[in-house]
Amino acid sequence: MQKQNNLAYLFLVLATIFWSGNFVVGKAASIFEIPPFSLNFYRWLFAGLILMPFTFKELILKKEYIFKNLGFFIILGVTSITIFNSIVYYSLYYTQVISGVLMISTIPVWIIFISSILKIEKTNIFQIIGVGLSLIGVIFIITKADLDLIKNMDFNKGDLTMVVAMFSWAIYSALLKKKTYKISQITLLQVVIIVGLIFLIPVYIIEMNFGNSIKLGKPFFLTLIYVVLFPGLASFFFWIKGIAYIGANRAGAFLHLMPIFGAIMAMFFFDERFMFYHILGAIFIVAGITLSNKKNIN
Repeated sequence: MQKQNNLAYLFLVLATIFWSGNFVVGKAASIFEIPPFSLNFYRWLFAGLILMPFTFKELILKKEYIFKNLGFFIILGVTSITIFNSIVYYSLYYTQVISGVLMISTIPVWIIFISSILKIEKTNIFQIIGVGLSLIGVIFIITKADLDLIKNMDFNKGDLTMVVAMFSWAIYSALLKKKTYKISQITLLQVVIIVGLIFLIPVYIIEMNFGNSIKLGKPFFLTLIYVVLFPGLASFFFWIKGIAYIGANRAGAFLHLMPIFGAIMAMFFFDERFMFYHILGAIFIVAGITLSNKKNIN
């Protein structure tokens, strides 16, 4: 049991490091004007192609099971591949890495909240208060604690769209725990990628039609290599394994590491700084996360 826990912890720490790097690389992609939805499309296209030799046989053998549960897999694919990853890259065109990773760090609270709504796991009063505090923290980041900005409703659209990504990943993680699967974890990832890609194709085409096409060159190829191999394949696999070992709620707690890893990387690569509203937001987010992990007193 302890060995299994240690493995889960290793997998989840690596997943958060690679995902933190994904925010940094996503910000770099915006600087080099790599279109966000196209980047996400090629990320998962190549990830799916790499996985195919290892999953093809099981996909064929379990095709009846896959089609029988297709509706559920569509939700997993759309929330994780189509929406979450695309929106993160899009948001980083307009917002700081630090703001993004702070907001994403609230996902564990929303996993608990959504798990409760869907009756996957029970909730308690501490978790409900934790949701409220985390929400206040996110509001501080979105509004930059600026009353004039609130009055004028002049919010950074990157911060607003990051909220969509935040909830999308929380839904994916909560639902991932809802079922026991009759396919291996690597094939589950392949199914999620295929479904997510199918729904990503029209968005990719629309982006190209607006004149946002990929410029082939060193920045694109280096970005693609990283996002395919590390946050794409490795992190998703590690996240699925971690949840399988210790559950969605406990695994979600490891996302708290992302603001630390992400902020360090952002300050190093982009000279970003913690602002006052980041500190305010972080205080409420940490309070919310702490309360949401507290058990009821019997």
